[in-house]
Amino acid sequence: MSDPVRGDRDHLRLDAFAANVASQFGEDGIIERILAVIGECNGWCVEFGAWDGERCSNTFNLFTHKGYSAVLIEADPQRFQALARRFAENPNVLPLNAWVGFEAADNLDSLLAPTPTPTDFDLLSIDIDGNDYHAWKAISRYRPKVVVIEFNPTIPSEVEFVQHPDPRLTHGASLLSLAKLGASKGYELVAVTLANALFVERRFFPLFGLADNRLATLRSDTSLVTYLFSGYDGQVFLSGCGRLPWHDVPYRADRMQVVPAWLRRYPDRYDRLRRILARLYGRWARFRLFALSVSGRRRAVRSSRRRR
Repeated sequence: MSDPVRGDRDHLRLDAFAANVASQFGEDGIIERILAVIGECNGWCVEFGAWDGERCSNTFNLFTHKGYSAVLIEADPQRFQALARRFAENPNVLPLNAWVGFEAADNLDSLLAPTPTPTDFDLLSIDIDGNDYHAWKAISRYRPKVVVIEFNPTIPSEVEFVQHPDPRLTHGASLLSLAKLGASKGYELVAVTLANALFVERRFFPLFGLADNRLATLRSDTSLVTYLFSGYDGQVFLSGCGRLPWHDVPYRADRMQVVPAWLRRYPDRYDRLRRILARLYGRWARFRLFALSVSGRRRAVRSSRRRR
């Protein structure tokens, strides 16, 4: 009989420890177990996208119940005020009202430099709804033992996607792209929840006995992914979640058809007239796509110039 904690293989199933104190998808319990396995802890954590210090927090349990010191960073002024008021009497909480950027002047390294945070603090939690990838990539001086970072849960595990480094965008990054970034920075994936990836420094990875930490193995909840595919006749189908999860608006397959109904049949079965029309339609569609691409690049250039 298999062990429900260690699983059929001899590796630690961290999802068996999932539990929420303030976290969304069981991260509190998983984090607690990861830190226990690592053992070499200094009692410091950092979270940006901290909100009020408790809402959806991956560090609240540590600095409230486990004696941790915490640097909590929140860019939104109103949320920061709530954060600062709530923990004004807690000497272990250092609140910062700042936006964590990607350049030397505003990245996490520069924000933590005036604080007593050790360079090898235990846990970093990143949840800024968009530029998470770029914010983590920009960190070089500080090397947390554990990194918890949000990914866009609507993106399939096989897809690489990273939004442009623009604070106005909230597209996010795929799990695969974050896993590759983590590997390049010397981190290994050890657990995945619905929307967060949990990494440990590579030197600690053997402690977890994970023979297989592929995304397909660790990511069990893909309930927010919508798949798009086509029939041989060109009809587009949708499967999976089928809605925009943050807006609760359903996708409509009838509005995603790219081939007109009169061309939706297997091309080998076209008559002569449809073959001619299909070629003309294909040329028009490619030209339209090219024109839209050029227009988009021009808008991006103009936007970049305005920011400067």
